[in-house]
Formats: sequence, C-alpha cells, structure tokens
Amino acid sequence: MLMRAVLIWFAILLLASGNGAVRDLVLAPRLGDPLARAISTVVLCGLVLAVTWRTIRWIGPRSRRDALIVGILWASLTLAFEFLAGHYLFGKPWAMLLEDYDLSRGRIWVLALVTTFAAPLLLAPAASGREPRP
Repeated sequence: MLMRAVLIWFAILLLASGNGAVRDLVLAPRLGDPLARAISTVVLCGLVLAVTWRTIRWIGPRSRRDALIVGILWASLTLAFEFLAGHYLFGKPWAMLLEDYDLSRGRIWVLALVTTFAAPLLLAPAASGREPRP
C-alpha cells in the first residue's frame, strides 16, 4: 500500500509542478502574483482530489487508519519536498518558503497541504462504496 501511495504522490508532484509553471508563466503576468497563487492553489486542490478519487482503490487502504497513514505520508512528502528541495535544490531562502503559509497575507497554500492530507481519508470510503474498517 505504501509504495503505491508514494507512486501516486509522485504523480501529484508532477501535476503540482505543471500547475506551478502555468501559474508563473500564464496567470501571474496577467492577473498578478497574489490572485495567480490563489487560483493555482484551488486548482491544485481539485487535482489532488481527482487523482485521489481515481487511484485510492489501487492504493488499497483497508481501514480508516490506513487512509490516514496515506494522508500523513503525502503531507509529509509534500512538506519535505517544499522545504528541502525548495531550499537546497532551488536555492530559495527559508523566509521565502514560509511566505506561502502566511494567511494574513492572503496566502492560502496551506489549503493544498490540508487537501493532500485529508483526501485519502475522505475519499477512500466513497471510492470503495463502503466505510473503511476502524
């Protein structure tokens, strides 16, 4: 189950990267950075939900606990990538990386992280047609 969850997370990472490219190359020049980031975050949430819906049966969580573990794994991998790759591979300062989590500045990126965490837990029962075992 965990290897499948990691493979799907990599697919989500690719979609998120493409989404970020569209944001930076198309949306931000036309709409400005704040609005482009908000739109991009909402789109990414939809993509995460769609991918989860299509793949959760294949991932195969057998219980609510399994689905929670997948969500924790995905959120952890996302945070690790965001901060470690962002800083060490792309050279962004820590302060710049933290800006995306500043709700007081209208940054709603945290919604993507919450969606990534919650999607397996929310969609596993619906995709299987039954409630997962506790």
